[in-house]
Order: sequence, then structure tokens, then C-alpha cells
Amino acid sequence: MPQQQAPPAGAGPGAWYEQTCEQDGIGSQRVVWLADGQVADPEALARVAVSRLRLPAPAIRRNPSAAAGVLAQVPVWWWVDPSTWGRRSATASVPGMSVTATATPVRVVWSPGDGTGDVVVCEGPGTPWHPGGDPRAASSCGHTYRVSSAGAPGNAFTLTATVTWSVSWSGGGRSATVPPLTTTGSERLPVAESQATVTGQR
Repeated sequence: MPQQQAPPAGAGPGAWYEQTCEQDGIGSQRVVWLADGQVADPEALARVAVSRLRLPAPAIRRNPSAAAGVLAQVPVWWWVDPSTWGRRSATASVPGMSVTATATPVRVVWSPGDGTGDVVVCEGPGTPWHPGGDPRAASSCGHTYRVSSAGAPGNAFTLTATVTWSVSWSGGGRSATVPPLTTTGSERLPVAESQATVTGQR
């Protein structure tokens, strides 16, 4: 507790804690003194550390870019910006014990939003497009739209990227993994039909 009263008579180093218990929908609280190192359940601290993880939504990057526009029948490359791809950690502590939770991004599931039901699963953030590459080449982490988005709401498809994070914790002499977490990002993606041009010969 932030405001401490005097410790019990004869107590060594420690602190006062508020203990909350709930059973059958009925809660109770009491204040208890715990000596340094007496908190013997690192799993409880791990749950707090996991709850403190601040995982960013994926920042979607693609080629063709938003300025260039997307054409049907032309491959689109997708990847996650490095600023939102990388290990994140958070720590929970009590006197005598600290537990750190670590989340590591492992894969991205892309949903193109064109009504096909197809998804693209990429192990890792995807491969960035580099100027000078063949614009007709397909990425292992991308999609080719077969139709325009003219009939979609707002004349655009909704591209969605969902990142799966592997989560583990360590501290208090123990370590473990916990169920993975996910974060999601999306953007509106207009797709136009490519227009053929016929020229006459003279």
C-alpha cells in the first residue's frame, strides 16, 4: 500500500498489502503485513505483468502505396512496419520479487477483405518492397485482387492484419509461457480496374 503505517512489533523488512478475496460473488478485503520475499506466488505477479504489456497495433505497409493506388490483377505486397514489430516487456514487482512478461511477435494473418474468404499467413513481418524490383512479381506475403472494389461499401475493401504474440514470463525462480495475445490493424483499400488502351496504326 502506498501509505505505510508502522510495521507489527518485531517485524523485519516488509510492507503492508491490501488483500482482496472473492468467493461466490462475495468480496472481502483486509490489510496484511508481508515480509520481503514472503510473496510466494510468482504466477500472481506474472498475471499483473502480462496485463501491463502494451502491444501496438500493426502499422500496415504495402506496395503499391496509397498514393499509387491498387489495380486488379496486379500483385500487392504487404508487410508490418518495424516500429510496431519487435519484442515488448513489462514488469511487476513487490518487495523481494520481480516478474517480467515478454511478448514476441511471431506471425501475421492478412485478410484482403475482397469477399473471397482467403487469408494469407506470414511467419514474420513480411518482406518490404524495394524500389527497382519487378512490379509484376508476387510477394510471399501479399495478394492479387481479381476484382475492383467498386461494389464494396465506400468503394474500398477493408484490409486487416492480425499479429500473434508469443508471451512468456520469468521471475521468482520460475518461468512459463501463457496463451498468446493478438493485435489488429486495418485500412481501407480502394482497388480499381486496369483500363486497356487501344491505339490505331497509321
